[in-house]
Amino acid sequence: MRTILAGMLLCTAFAVAEGHAQSRSEPPTDEDIARGKALTDAGDCASCHTADPAKPFAGGKRIDTPFGGIYTPNLTPDRATGLGAWSNDDFYRALRFGVARDGSRYYPAFPYPNFTKLTRQDILAIRAYLATLTPVSNTPHAPELRWPFNYRVVMRGWNWLFFKPGILMPDQQKSAEWNRGRYLVEGVSHCGACHTPKNMFGADKRGQAYGGGRVDGMFAPRLDGADRSGLKSWSVEDIAEYLQSGRNGRSHAGELMSEVVVNSTSKMSDADVRAIAVYLKDLPAGAPEPKVTPPSPAQMALGEKLYNGACIACHEEDGSGAPRIYPPLPGNANLQSADALSTLRIILDGAETVTTPRAPNKGSMPGYAAKMTDQQIADVTNYIRNAWGNAAPLVTAEQVAKARRAR
Repeated sequence: MRTILAGMLLCTAFAVAEGHAQSRSEPPTDEDIARGKALTDAGDCASCHTADPAKPFAGGKRIDTPFGGIYTPNLTPDRATGLGAWSNDDFYRALRFGVARDGSRYYPAFPYPNFTKLTRQDILAIRAYLATLTPVSNTPHAPELRWPFNYRVVMRGWNWLFFKPGILMPDQQKSAEWNRGRYLVEGVSHCGACHTPKNMFGADKRGQAYGGGRVDGMFAPRLDGADRSGLKSWSVEDIAEYLQSGRNGRSHAGELMSEVVVNSTSKMSDADVRAIAVYLKDLPAGAPEPKVTPPSPAQMALGEKLYNGACIACHEEDGSGAPRIYPPLPGNANLQSADALSTLRIILDGAETVTTPRAPNKGSMPGYAAKMTDQQIADVTNYIRNAWGNAAPLVTAEQVAKARRAR
């Protein structure tokens, strides 16, 4: 009974907040602006809406999609090219319904399918914070999308098929911390935009939430409770440390996630990061992991020889590495992903550990694109993905060649 009553009160609080914000016309308070900044950080808005570091939030950054390129809009309060002439209702309609000020439909590269879950109060808090930024005059390029996606009217059909507007109501059977984590993950932080596979229309595949997906030439790993390639072996503390510092005793953030850590999760409050961790840790395993046929002894021997010659100095003979400097390889969830693309990119291009205030020391790995053939990279990849108790599908030289050509 107490749980049901608490849930009813929480739902009522959401509704009251919506109604209060709708009727409120007074200027935003310092508290509103501070909350808006926290939400803007949680949404990693700076990463996508900053093309020139000297002009934060001025837009113009190209976002490549399977349908062509999109350039992010200017979020500064410049009246001619930014949000300066927008009303609160204009901004609310954009985030809640994906409708621009001129009535045209946004493309889902702008994650309004996630932002629609925010309360009006939080949407207007974001608006209040953005209004405090320095105005910058900048008109981004028009989208460069292939037919028929270059006609925004197509988005009416996409929305009818794949978009369900409305705030996210709390789960009465879960804790306030879990509900806060869900609100952030599914809402403003839009984690599924990268970590959920997409269908041929660019919408989330149904029934595969947080099952991992390809993004900008990398693979964003699973966030569900999968045994090998998900977060089953991670604790809440592991997840929180990773989000705050870009590393933990199990793994390091890759190229794309490093940007998220620097611009977003490392700036979030300890309470919000822990709430995200609590929610993610509670996600059940989704689609079964693929059955793995291990490499033959001869294949493992070839890979081990390459590993001993190129990798052992940092990662050690047993793959243990130096946690939080050189990531350990046994049991590494990212390494065991069904899609090896991110592993191949790291071996080809090298990597550098992201630095944050919580973890200022650096670690780096050289790239081997010029030092190893496609077959050699396939051999060493198959070795580390299947040694020390790991298990992951085999990689071919053809896959390595394709990854090599992609950059």
